[in-house]
Amino acid sequence: MERPAVPELTVPDRTLMGPGPSDVHPRVLRAMSTPLVGHLDPSFLEIMDETQALLRYTFRTDNEWTLPVSGTGSAAMEAAFSNLVEPGETVLVPDNGYFGARMASMAERAGGDVVRVSAPWGRPLDPADVERAFAEHSPAVFAFVHGETSTGVRQPDVARLTDIAHANDALVIVDAVTTLGGVELRVDEWGIDVAYSGSQKCLSCPPGASPLTLNDRAMAKVLGREDEPRSWYLDLSLLEGYWGERRAYHHTAPITNVYALREALRLVGEEGIEARWDRHREVAGALRAGLRGMGLATNADEACWLPSLTAVRVPETVDDGAVIERLLVEYDVEIAAGLGDLAGEIWRIGCMGHSAREKNVSHLLSALGAVLEAEGYEAGRIEADTPVADD
Repeated sequence: MERPAVPELTVPDRTLMGPGPSDVHPRVLRAMSTPLVGHLDPSFLEIMDETQALLRYTFRTDNEWTLPVSGTGSAAMEAAFSNLVEPGETVLVPDNGYFGARMASMAERAGGDVVRVSAPWGRPLDPADVERAFAEHSPAVFAFVHGETSTGVRQPDVARLTDIAHANDALVIVDAVTTLGGVELRVDEWGIDVAYSGSQKCLSCPPGASPLTLNDRAMAKVLGREDEPRSWYLDLSLLEGYWGERRAYHHTAPITNVYALREALRLVGEEGIEARWDRHREVAGALRAGLRGMGLATNADEACWLPSLTAVRVPETVDDGAVIERLLVEYDVEIAAGLGDLAGEIWRIGCMGHSAREKNVSHLLSALGAVLEAEGYEAGRIEADTPVADD
């Protein structure tokens, strides 16, 4: 076999305005060039402590069991379900988005008996429907998505939903992949038992070390299980030995990714978490206003709009894929198509972390306007029945 002739690595300089990854802050990239040390080196153990403290600040929690899972956000998601769901337990999940369906799949693989609470794609869960689902099914675990990346919908009633679950002695798992570090999230105050996220969205960090937090009640269930979780790699009773006080070997941590996450979280702390939430809402609000100015409707109304991910309705006269391709090829701007029930019907535009800047929004709106004009789109009045509230 001949030796392949592979050129030096080069990639385009994109403006990342899709559902993730987002633009990475230069300080985070520099942190990734820090020399490696061993995963049990005393200096790295100190970095682990610092990373966990910063994660607690960002999650707004005092949970001892707060750590980055080695892997992407889906690894943190699977760690939550594989550890919290025991075989035969009833698990309540939503069906109003693509990632609610992924929750169902992971719960089933963990041996859970999955039941669903329904809402249309583009709407949040109604607490009354959740109460009825609890009365009918008595789930042991209730999981829902705080910010549904496939629809651009934010769940506005988190504390109300956790109250319902706790009144029925159920544990709550919350998907915060598209909200942590960019949209208001208060794990302790809202009564969330388990929350997980990804590093590549509002934290503007490369994927590879994904935040997870569990309160004492949830961790007591993990440590008291009769059956071991089906995943050895994601077994939190084993990971506790490494990320807990003992710092005992479990697996080789992704050291460079932890460096990056630590620096990304330092940026969160320097900006201030509440100021960061405000920035995301203000910059994304300008994006939303600009889209409306083009006559484009969004998929979620103001009450449940997700600032970090705006889902935009594709005009009937436009090919959604052609617009995405032209933005990428002609302007180096990335946005994404719809998923699942909304495939072909929406564009998904992220406004997250280091990408949530006025210059990015201006560039995107200018490029999108030019592409839409070239595709023959004529801006018109937003239809009265479109679920968009007045700004």
